[in-house]
Amino acid sequence: MRCIWKVFFLLLLPCLVWGEEAFLSPSKQIYDRYGAPMRGFLSENNTYYLPVPLTEISPWLIAAALAAEDKRFFSHPGVDVKAILRAAWQNATEGEIVSGASTITQQLARALEPRPRTLWGKAKEAYNALLLEREMTKEEILEEYFNLLELGNLTQGAEAASRFYFNVSASELSLSQAAFLAGLIKSPTYYNPLKHFSRAIKRRDWVLKRMLENEFIDEEMYQMAVAEKLELKSASRPFDAPHFTRFLYPLLPPQTQDVYATIDRDLQLYAEELVKNYISQLKEDNVTNAAVVVVENATGGVLAYVGSADFYDQAHNGQVDGARALRQPGSALKPFVYGLTFEQGLLTPASLLDDKDTFFEGGFRPRNYDESYHGFVPVRTALACSYNIPAVRAAEKTGASNILALLRRAGLTSLEKPADFYGLGIALGNGEVRLLDLTNAYAALARGGVYKPLRVGQRPAIYLPGRETRIFDEQTAYLVTDILADNNARAPAFGLNSALSVPFALAAKTGTSKDYKDNFTLAYTPRWTIGVWVGNFDATPMQKVSGVTGAGPIMHDLAVYLQKKYPSEPFETPAGITRALVCTQSGLLAGPACTHTKEEVFSSRHLPAVCSGRHQVAVSALAITSPDKGDVFKMDPSIPRAAQVLRLEAACAEKSCRWTMDGEKLPGISCQTWWPLKPGKHTLKVSCASEEASADFEVLP
Repeated sequence: MRCIWKVFFLLLLPCLVWGEEAFLSPSKQIYDRYGAPMRGFLSENNTYYLPVPLTEISPWLIAAALAAEDKRFFSHPGVDVKAILRAAWQNATEGEIVSGASTITQQLARALEPRPRTLWGKAKEAYNALLLEREMTKEEILEEYFNLLELGNLTQGAEAASRFYFNVSASELSLSQAAFLAGLIKSPTYYNPLKHFSRAIKRRDWVLKRMLENEFIDEEMYQMAVAEKLELKSASRPFDAPHFTRFLYPLLPPQTQDVYATIDRDLQLYAEELVKNYISQLKEDNVTNAAVVVVENATGGVLAYVGSADFYDQAHNGQVDGARALRQPGSALKPFVYGLTFEQGLLTPASLLDDKDTFFEGGFRPRNYDESYHGFVPVRTALACSYNIPAVRAAEKTGASNILALLRRAGLTSLEKPADFYGLGIALGNGEVRLLDLTNAYAALARGGVYKPLRVGQRPAIYLPGRETRIFDEQTAYLVTDILADNNARAPAFGLNSALSVPFALAAKTGTSKDYKDNFTLAYTPRWTIGVWVGNFDATPMQKVSGVTGAGPIMHDLAVYLQKKYPSEPFETPAGITRALVCTQSGLLAGPACTHTKEEVFSSRHLPAVCSGRHQVAVSALAITSPDKGDVFKMDPSIPRAAQVLRLEAACAEKSCRWTMDGEKLPGISCQTWWPLKPGKHTLKVSCASEEASADFEVLP
């Protein structure tokens, strides 16, 4: 009989052509930086395919498959004639197909080149099996077989099935688990464990019985394996960080299977939930979406990446990636504008800029967010409070082209138009940037002025395009950081207890685009940087939701969480930074004639001149010197209220002043008087001859 079969296949040789082998690329499995699974991508076969060497497949699974499918695998040439005759006899006796005779090699041939199960199809399959046996060793055949097995629920191969059904690798399968998987080979649909678990268990017991009969295991091992209670431990597949993993997937090396991203999954899930909760609270203000990016400063690694409030929210375009969408950043670009003036020695944090209604080149007439003007203000206050007119004055000193070049070096490559397209409005964020890029630009400030390309893959290392470069010197970056971390300096605009205030060192800046279509909050410590965008993907405006009320609270809670998980130290003062007293009326270093001074920080390369006293008159012939505009005072409960008074003082050429507080006249005409503190926001005015000056301040209870 054996000779008859040999003659049969020799006659078929001229008629049958060997098909090309189908080689699949592995399914990409993405894990977080600590090894937690985040998402798996299907292979081109639309299966989860995770090939592994035969040495990484449990010997129990090999034995179970041989017992169930092909016990004479190591002795036949690819086709088992005895099995064919047995199956033919059983099928003829029963009058229907009750048994098959395909060897493991034939099953592999079918997986490599699927064909109809006709007589000619089976003949081609048998012929291909014979060729496989000639070209491959038995071990190579087994390796291919166990990697191409389809075991239901989109799993292809022993490794994918082991992970999916039992959350273990194929090398870690127990005897009982191995028999369970081997039992699925016959019909993954009929024995589908997710739908027919009891069938799959009965099939497992049958496989174990075959292993016992073929002396692959002994009676004791059989009894223990049958008694083992199996549980499906991983019947679902993670789908975390959907926007990030979709962004990462095209960047992965072709043959890479397991990828460890830079994402911290716990932080990612916290950020996603935080965004969803805050956006639900802002719906009445026509806010439907938000995005978050968190960067690890030292490596440039992306720790968290939230593209929208809800990936599955079709009504609000949840699958749009807000981290990479182009939006107008508003005031979020101001730190770079001021930083450029510091770097060039054009301004210092103490320099005074006139915040008054002004028409700039081209008829550009910016207005402040609070719709008011504040007179001469120091740069520290102007940046911290985000006044628009002083920022445009700073931009005027450097020129739009220099600002644009700096921003591009900082990674904001979406600003593609020429400088004259943006004009001085670039200082107020009239271009479009990506939150991902803007967050990394702020990370450059946190690194002391060094820009690094973002890293999205931990292992293998995967970086976004770009190269490391210095955008500011350390002293400039520190000056900007010192202002952005100064909660008192921003108090006049945001109050002392805004969302930007936290109990640790944090530099923060908001940005709101025209018509409230977008708002941003960026914040950083020496260790990490946060970027938050809030708005609508359809570009409809929010109901006057600004950076501090929209994106700010998300940033605040995220910063508090990060500080617990990734504690950060205070900002270090680099060499070349000088602290000195300045004259508050001139912005210059305090001289002998200066009576009102405060401490300020400078780069030792760009120290201002010493004030001679004459500069005070240049600012205004009449000026309130105490309190300063925007000052915030607090009542002391340990001191009697009647003893808590504030000195009111003005610089006046006439030496005769008339005071009003909140519209009520105060007694006397002295240029220095005292006023009993009262909680609340107050407006102080002083007049002398035809001149008048005012200052707004606040007293906290």
